[in-house]
Parts: sequence; structure tokens; C-alpha cells
Amino acid sequence: MKKDSTLLITGGTGSFGNAVLNRFLNTTDFSEIRIFSRDEKKQDDMRKSLNNDKLRFYIGDVRNYDSIEKAMRGVDYVFHAAALKQVPSCEFFPLEAVKTNVMGTQNVIDAAENNEVEKVICLSTDKAAYPINAMGISKAMMEKVAVAASRNLRHTTVCLTRYGNVMASRGSVIPLFVNQIKNRDPLTITDPKMTRFLMSLEEAVELVLFAFENGNPGDLFINKAPAGTIGDLAQALKELYNSDVETKIIGTRHGEKLFETLCTREEMMKAEDMGDFFRIPADNRDLNYGKYFTEGDEHISEIEDYNSHNTDRQGVEGIKKLLLKLNSIQEDVKNLG
Repeated sequence: MKKDSTLLITGGTGSFGNAVLNRFLNTTDFSEIRIFSRDEKKQDDMRKSLNNDKLRFYIGDVRNYDSIEKAMRGVDYVFHAAALKQVPSCEFFPLEAVKTNVMGTQNVIDAAENNEVEKVICLSTDKAAYPINAMGISKAMMEKVAVAASRNLRHTTVCLTRYGNVMASRGSVIPLFVNQIKNRDPLTITDPKMTRFLMSLEEAVELVLFAFENGNPGDLFINKAPAGTIGDLAQALKELYNSDVETKIIGTRHGEKLFETLCTREEMMKAEDMGDFFRIPADNRDLNYGKYFTEGDEHISEIEDYNSHNTDRQGVEGIKKLLLKLNSIQEDVKNLG
């Protein structure tokens, strides 16, 4: 990235935006960082708490092209993190997920191209691979929109990142479990055998930066991550907090999977292993499909997808080590002695 450039973060008051600011606010990488979001209260809280001259705040919604276009003027790079992310709310309001996650992404890309932004990184989720819920479907469509747009842009390179559950991010299960432990409430577990990828916000930022450095138009980058069961995660937290609260099995909720997939079998067919990451190049075929299907691939049935059941599975002790990398958990454990 160019030194002293301008970065725009859509949805910048969220967990990811805060992690980016922790990384870059006091460096020379960016001379200006713009926070674009709908929530004026969160923006005001961030402005007061950080009190940094590099920060500029823009109220707007990615659904509204005019508001994102104005915020995009003079920008060099964009982290597109704005999205509706909660599975239950998207199940009940699927069209709202489409408006923000799909159409909003198209607005961001169009505004970037029209302002000759160099690079846009769109953030996706493991729920976009083999999606079964509205949130995942809308994110899968977001990926398709970004890849399709990347084929025809003259000024802007669009890449994507896809990662799994970010530990202790807003709305995730770890803060819920911690609050339940502190309040001496039962831990509400959907299915103790359910597995999820486990990664930190810092690792999510590293994935985005890797995409900046290595991405070609339409590339999708996936972070290799360990996983664990929800039952082991709950037990790990109970042991770290010296808690004996009971656990209550509430059953799988609407739209939830037993395990998550980060890279589908079809994507693994063309994935490039880059050490800590997979790179999935864009499918750049045109509408003349016939010439691509005269012969099949006999090896595709032998390939597995990359999911939270078959990745590096952590037990209770391994999950405890991962949890202790989180500042909030470190503080709590320290205070407990």
C-alpha cells in the first residue's frame, strides 16, 4: 500500500473496524482513515474515545449510492465490512439482507470505480459456502456480485476475503457465555457437537492485508483456521473463569448448521495453497459455456471441502490457549487471580 494514503472502512464502527484502527491509527500507512456507517452514536463514541486527527466520520448507508459516493471521493483503498450479519434477523427480514449485503456491495464497487479507487476488499463469511440461511445466501450473492464486477473494472481491483467466526466479536457466542458466567446463569448451548472456526480479529485484519498485497481482480482469500465444538468452548470458558454454572442444551436454532465450510469442494479444485491462506482465483469464463464442458474432471469426487469438522480441531485445552489471546479474557482471568 502507498504510504500516507486514504482508507475508507464501511461499517467502520464494528468489531473489524476497531481492529483495523488499533493496527493503523498510529502508523504512517494512512494519512486519513474514513469511517462510514449508519450509527451516529457509535461514531460519536469512537470519535471521543480515540480523539485522533486522522479519523474522518461519514454518516450514510451503503444502500444509498449518493452517500457512499461522496464518502469515496479521494479514497485510495476500501475495506467493505458493512453488512447485516445476524442469522436470525436476516431469516425474518431476508430482503433487508439483500438490500445491504448484495445491492449495497454493488453501490460500494460502483462508487469506487467512479472515483478511481485502487483496491476494494469485500469481507465475506463462511456462511456463504453452501449457504442454508438468508444471511449466508445474501453473502454468497455478494461474492458473486464482486467477482462479476471485477471482470469489467478499469480503475479498481476488487478482491474478497472469507473467514469464520471471529472470537469475541460483537454478537458472537463468547461474549454471551462470559456474561452468563458472570451473572451465574446457565450456559445456553445449541448443540455441544456443533463446530465453528476460531480466529481472532487480528487474524481477520491479516487476511485482508494479505489480500491487498497478493490479490488479482476477483480473487477470494480464505484464512486457514482451527476449530472447536461449542461444548468444548463452553467448558474452556468455565475453567478459565473457575465457574461451575450448569449448561443448558437449547437445540439448534433456525438457519444454523452443524458445521461451517470455509472452502467448498468445487473451490478446493482450483485453490492455491499460500501457506496460511487459500487463494481462489476468479472464474473468468464467458457465457459460451459449451467449450468448457466437453470433458469432466475425474478427481473432483475425491476432494473434500474445507470445513470446521475436518480442519485442525482443538480440544478444551487448545481452546483455552486461543481464548487467552483475547484482551478481554486476559483481563478477566487476571482479575480472578
